[in-house]
Amino acid sequence: MFNALVLEQDDDGKASAQIKQLSESDLPEAEVTVAVDYSTVNYKDGLCLSPKGGGLVRKYPHVGGIDFSGTVEASDDARYKPGDKVVLTGWRVGEAHWGGYSQKARVKADWLVPLPEGLSTREAMAVGTAGLTAMLAVMALEDHGLTPGHGPVLVTGAAGGVGSVATAILANLGYEVAAVTGRPEQEAYLRELGASQIVAREELTEVTRKPLESEQWAGCVDAVAGAMLGRVLKQMKYGSSVAAIGLAGGAAIDGALITPFILRAVNLLGIDSVMQPYDNRLRAWQRIAKDLPMGKLEAMVQPATLADLPGLGRDILAGQVKGRVLVDVNG
Repeated sequence: MFNALVLEQDDDGKASAQIKQLSESDLPEAEVTVAVDYSTVNYKDGLCLSPKGGGLVRKYPHVGGIDFSGTVEASDDARYKPGDKVVLTGWRVGEAHWGGYSQKARVKADWLVPLPEGLSTREAMAVGTAGLTAMLAVMALEDHGLTPGHGPVLVTGAAGGVGSVATAILANLGYEVAAVTGRPEQEAYLRELGASQIVAREELTEVTRKPLESEQWAGCVDAVAGAMLGRVLKQMKYGSSVAAIGLAGGAAIDGALITPFILRAVNLLGIDSVMQPYDNRLRAWQRIAKDLPMGKLEAMVQPATLADLPGLGRDILAGQVKGRVLVDVNG
């Protein structure tokens, strides 16, 4: 028997979470059984933990947790054997499939990635989906020509999970990082991660009808969209790129015009971590092991257990979670 945070619906269709004991026979059918060490809390996890499942959970009872790390216990796939350290992100695990808020998980072998040498399961989940997304964004910007020395790289939503890791990676690679936040009390935290400039959110949220503004940013990792992305696009340098990784400010790009794309050759790069092909996932995790300063990572970590998850789910939906939540499912 093992513990899991199980979501169940009442007769009115309202879901609530409770720690329960399950057996391996309760787990879904798949090729690889993993003894989970750690999971984390992402915005999607907050939605799944909400009373209506955020439109993501289709079937109850359900075990959430869109990512996890751990050790293979049993495998019907030749790629993995007992004792292998693995990480899982995406593939709608924790939404349509049972996820990492459990001491054991059973998943398809195609969804797993072997941990790179030197990266522990704890570090992997301190990184998690947010960190993988950040690394994919940095890789995309570099693939489109970004190099250090071309000017500041803007990171919006910089105190959040993706933004924190993106700030640390970019600074470690030698980029000048301008961190955007609506929480002035986070300035010291962001500077510790490597930000050299703090930009108040209010400076970028006013919608303007100007076709272009002064060129300021050599690149951007954007977690906000909405009015902020519309404004940032007009301030991008010629030939630069924005990696779009979130929509905390809304799905529309308010105030956006075609002008930056055709007069300044600006690229808008969509970053998806859910269905990312295996080879690029592996490349990203290898880059994380090499380019993310693990000492800085520790400063982002907020420890938690299964019992803390319902409250943390509410907090992340309210924008009250800083950095990375590390959930010890055995704690």
